[in-house]
Amino acid sequence: MSRLCSRIIGTGSYLPEKRLPNQDLARMVETSDEWVYSRTGIRERRIAAEGEFTSDLAAAAGRNALQAAGIPAESLDLIIVATTTPDLIFPSTASIVQHKLGVSATRMPAFDVQAVCAGFLHALSVADQYIRAGTCWRILVIGAETTSRILDWSDRGTCILFGDGAGAVVLEAERGGERGILSTHLHADGSQMELLLTDGGISRGAPAGGGMGVIRMQGNEVFKQAVKAMESCVDETLLANNLAKEQIDWLVPHQANIRIIQSTAKRLGMPMERVAVTVDRHGNTSAASVPLALDEVVRAGQIHPGHRVLMVAFGGGFTWGSALVRW
Repeated sequence: MSRLCSRIIGTGSYLPEKRLPNQDLARMVETSDEWVYSRTGIRERRIAAEGEFTSDLAAAAGRNALQAAGIPAESLDLIIVATTTPDLIFPSTASIVQHKLGVSATRMPAFDVQAVCAGFLHALSVADQYIRAGTCWRILVIGAETTSRILDWSDRGTCILFGDGAGAVVLEAERGGERGILSTHLHADGSQMELLLTDGGISRGAPAGGGMGVIRMQGNEVFKQAVKAMESCVDETLLANNLAKEQIDWLVPHQANIRIIQSTAKRLGMPMERVAVTVDRHGNTSAASVPLALDEVVRAGQIHPGHRVLMVAFGGGFTWGSALVRW
């Protein structure tokens, strides 16, 4: 019997309506459009409205992905949501999304994955294993964040970088063939957690200022680690699939900083015309970053059947990883 593989049959995304351009941000913190753009490539980001939660963004992206796939939510076997900013400590955001999609009565499993900016690739890898094992036939994988809720808006080293949004894919099992997810590669290194973390939580308790904590980052060190890790993932993926870099058709990287994206593209010898870039309009949407960028190039008709698409991301933890897909 031929093996099962995971094929992406639909993509979707959702962005909050509110735009926060650099010019408006400059009224809140000491910065300027030129300062932000020259260092990050970011012009604006989206901010979730009051009363708009991560599950709302995730459910909207999920609906769009299901519509693109042409299947009803009731036909899913599993929902996985990658997020660092869940609605609540519990229940999982995935369970809330299940209810908002109107499929709770099916009692399908739904759970969250937390690996910060690399979360979507971790969730995609988990889903791929379920399909390869024959446990699930169709899985909705979502990356969704309301990162604006854990920002210190007086810290220009972090508040300029992040935005809110959600992206999703529908995976379907396919027997045999050469399409689908070819490989995934995941890594973590908790020894450097102090370089990028939130300064409060449940077990550690609230920070001095109260609340759940906000993002603290040593930007220069994180930048160096991100470049190194993402370039390593490129090499690892090529080696695992016995491919030359010229055989990759599209790069869909995590959208944290245009210079990191350019460095990763250079490692592949990839012209920027074949690199998905949304960082200028979305900022860093953490776990939503990769699926948001993927949905944009898919809907633009830029990815064609047979294309090899390399997704790669790096996030706090540290966590990093890649996924290679044959479209």
